[in-house]
Amino acid sequence: MPSSNDFPSANGPRPSTPTFFNNSFLNLEPGNPTMYESYWKKMGDKCTVVIKGSELLSYMTDENNVCWFMLPELNDAIERLHRLVGNAVTDGKHVVVGTGSTQLFQAALFALSSSDDSPQPLNVVAAAPYYSEYREEVEFLQSKLYKWAGDAHVYDKDEPCIEVVTSPNNPDGTLREPVVKKAKQGKLIHDLAYYWPHYTPITHMADHDIMLFTFSKCTGHAGSRIGWAIVKDKEVARKMTRFIQMSSIGVSRESQRRAAKLMEVVCESYENVKHIKSENFFHHSKDMLTEKWVKLREVVEQSVVFSLQKYPEGYCHFTGEISEPRPAFAWLKCNNGIDDCESYLRGLSIIARGGKRFGADPKYCRVSMVGKEDQFNELLRRLSNVTGNSKNEH
Repeated sequence: MPSSNDFPSANGPRPSTPTFFNNSFLNLEPGNPTMYESYWKKMGDKCTVVIKGSELLSYMTDENNVCWFMLPELNDAIERLHRLVGNAVTDGKHVVVGTGSTQLFQAALFALSSSDDSPQPLNVVAAAPYYSEYREEVEFLQSKLYKWAGDAHVYDKDEPCIEVVTSPNNPDGTLREPVVKKAKQGKLIHDLAYYWPHYTPITHMADHDIMLFTFSKCTGHAGSRIGWAIVKDKEVARKMTRFIQMSSIGVSRESQRRAAKLMEVVCESYENVKHIKSENFFHHSKDMLTEKWVKLREVVEQSVVFSLQKYPEGYCHFTGEISEPRPAFAWLKCNNGIDDCESYLRGLSIIARGGKRFGADPKYCRVSMVGKEDQFNELLRRLSNVTGNSKNEH
């Protein structure tokens, strides 16, 4: 086991030379979770998976499971991980694996809308600021089963809908509940991609009809393209499985096996009492994000141009601590008469995703917090160097 000094941490070494030039673009628009790379490097061969040429040839993996292309070992690993963290109920429910949560979102839309008796497309809504890709994903297939209907806060049609509840929310990190009035409320999809203890306190065990999770935000392995849905209703799970069957004939077995192995490593580190907590994945990642948020707030608090929202503290049943959320994105607001935060940041050679994409005020921008450390340090430097930025200058 590596010593504590071998782990990248708040007290670890910093790059001795700058990676970015002043005029080079710093791309913090996507949520590419490369900050976790340094941790997994320290795990070495613990995470190695060997697949023989004679293995994983069949389309089928478990004909007795609703999701027949899901490896039993991945199903077991997912249930084990949720039991460890305590963030979602899996008992008595069905797990459906997908190629990332994007495919599962489409599968859930298909399953819920195809069972609706209405001759009209079912409306899909989400409370603004909502995840920017929801609208594009709903409209992309030009389906006759469902259509995008915008902000759930202003949904006033006297007809059912599918409401997508993202909690913690992307882009602003807040905890969410449904907002459409129950009299009009139709069906719910809970996107819980960021409901993990390194991003937010685990205040309760989520227990909803459809809950979406993604491997990319849980452990940082976005390239494996693994997501899963925990589904209460067997028929809905069957329809979601059918959608994935028709769109990709299942999900890569190699990726499933890798995901199962990595989840096993995470769980075993907590179950091994000799492990130092700060070296376990969730605790270590929480410390990294906490340090980033402290540094960003220090810069922003000295600024007259930028501001950040405050988050309420909560008791985390996983860590046994009271703490603030540490979202994967900063929902940065421009003040001082700046109406377009995205354009303003681009003038600083910082690429971020503007508030308009999220159905929100363009004074806001989403900035990724899960990139590599040199990217983050360069962000701090550029924000600090804004002319007239400091409150001490006024």
